[in-house]
Amino acid sequence: MQVVHPKAAGIDVGNEEHWVAVPPDAAAHPVQSFGCFTKDLKAMAEWLVGCGIETVAMQSTGVYWMGLYDILTERGIRVFLVNAADTKNLPGRKTDIQECQWLLKLHTFGLLRNSFRPEKEILEMRTYWRQRQQHIGDASRSIQHMQKVLTQMNIQLANAISDLSGTTGQAILKAILEGERDSRKLARLRDPRIKASEEVVAQSLEGNWRGDLLFVLKQEVESYQALQKKIAECDEQLQKHYETMETQADPQQLPAVRREKRARGNVPEGFDLREQLYRVTGVDLTAIDGMNVLTAQTVIAEVGFDMSKFRTEGHLVSYLGLSPKNKVSGGKVVGKERQKSTNRAGTLLKLAAGTLLHSDTYLGAQYRRLRSKLGAPKARKAMANRMARIIYRMLKYGEKYVDKGQEFYEQKYRAIQIRALTKKASELGLQLLPHA
Repeated sequence: MQVVHPKAAGIDVGNEEHWVAVPPDAAAHPVQSFGCFTKDLKAMAEWLVGCGIETVAMQSTGVYWMGLYDILTERGIRVFLVNAADTKNLPGRKTDIQECQWLLKLHTFGLLRNSFRPEKEILEMRTYWRQRQQHIGDASRSIQHMQKVLTQMNIQLANAISDLSGTTGQAILKAILEGERDSRKLARLRDPRIKASEEVVAQSLEGNWRGDLLFVLKQEVESYQALQKKIAECDEQLQKHYETMETQADPQQLPAVRREKRARGNVPEGFDLREQLYRVTGVDLTAIDGMNVLTAQTVIAEVGFDMSKFRTEGHLVSYLGLSPKNKVSGGKVVGKERQKSTNRAGTLLKLAAGTLLHSDTYLGAQYRRLRSKLGAPKARKAMANRMARIIYRMLKYGEKYVDKGQEFYEQKYRAIQIRALTKKASELGLQLLPHA
């Protein structure tokens, strides 16, 4: 095999120590062990520079690699962050020394692929957005715990109103914790827009007021309120970060959002997230059917908007975990594996694809056809694949998304079917004639 990276090194990343292997002719002792403290990592970087190392391969083990990655890149060393699944050794005894030497050998011959890592400003945005998403998940669990406690006291409020986190739910919970037990007085706190009548709400608030469960309810409400404050803090940091990013388009040119495209709940309230996304990317990703501003923000926070990082749209689809995983032997597909994906953007795109079921758009018609043919799970993945390709083209070429409509898709699919039937009839010596 041809040597691709002659001045390479392999690092086995660990929690307490890192093992490093360099070519035998680069140092008297080509395998070294370094600690995990910052001074140890700097010493490792200096040793690698002294050995003339230009590229390093290491596995993305947990979060232990991040500090080392930054220090090595600061020294001008190109770091290949590789998937551990691509570096499996031959069967037998496995040690840290063997692992770093095996990484060195694979990297020397160019057998390892470098993982995608976005630029610094996207990494910062990703940190704020992921922290916000975690707080939202914790807040949802607090709401579930509130519902459980109320049900244990036979307070069936969740059956009268749709959401405890709304205006009515929070007002009633606040009054309960302040000592109010009269169901009629509590029911008067309902918002007029609630579908349930005051009488129904009052009946749902009759139960047994156990002191231990009221204590749990109090703690869950306080936790929910604290999490809402943290979410607002994340929004503030995200807004400040957007203000530091370059402008690619004038938000005044952004068309008004359609009513059915408005994201509900969990949308930042301190600033217009859709306008900021349009300003820094130059395109309106929410124009894609099934995409709202939260989905678009997650995609940008995970992959960024510089599509030059991906050679083709297929590479982006593969990174998102939306490409099929076929087993090919003898030029034929002999099996298919269900590829487990933990990519946040890919998972959210599949959820967004599921909302196309009742959409009277081009993508909606395509999704319904695939759903009837492949089933819902495969159809969602296929449509998420399609949406990812549209996102790639919009971000790379600055194209606008224009929906051609359900009728256009049905006519196009009908023409494809007619061509296929005409070809099949011709092969059988027959001829298709239009119906009179």
